Amino acid sequence: MTVAEKFEHIQRYIPEKVRLIAVTKTHPIDVIQASYDYGHRHFGENKVQELLAKKDLLPADIVWHMIGHLQSNKVKQIAPFVGLIHGVDSLKLLQTIDKEGNKNQRTIPCLLQVHIAEESSKFGFSPDELKEMLKLKQLNEFENIEIRGLMGMATFTEDKSQVRREFQMLKSLFDELKQTSFLNVPHFSELSMGMSDDYQIAIEEGATMVRVGSALYGERDY
Repeated sequence: MTVAEKFEHIQRYIPEKVRLIAVTKTHPIDVIQASYDYGHRHFGENKVQELLAKKDLLPADIVWHMIGHLQSNKVKQIAPFVGLIHGVDSLKLLQTIDKEGNKNQRTIPCLLQVHIAEESSKFGFSPDELKEMLKLKQLNEFENIEIRGLMGMATFTEDKSQVRREFQMLKSLFDELKQTSFLNVPHFSELSMGMSDDYQIAIEEGATMVRVGSALYGERDY
């Protein structure tokens, strides 16, 4: 199948209201260019260095999503252009993003990452930690961040009922915050959850963005 055929195939399962983020980590420039030529514009990378290397070789109107764990000392490298940072998992990282946004005279869109999986290797706030952080007055002082919603990764398991429960938990937290910390905040509207193995469940449970790599491009060549 060509890249275009793969996009056409997978988009049969993704409603128009859900944004597909094509995850291109380890995949070559020509694959991303073919996706761009097909008409796709939103791409996700896990590592800052790989994102920077690809960005300079591809069209300028691509919207780059930083979907991996982001270290504070790397923020300044992507702050001038990043379209959305999915994995904000600490107050320190928020402070750094705000500072770098100010330096670049732009507001940087972010998602707050919630730890919903049983695996300890995943990053993110616990629901209680997130609620406590959102009570802090200093969040109101950030002028160069726009918190657009939440992101989470389910446990990597064959047990689809567990995956569904974890997505339901994240959606429930999103709905709660929409009525409390983000009441009357229209841009708090994104729920990024679901990857190649579980994006259909995520969509059923309320995802507005899915991050799909291997289902589009095949297994990665590490």
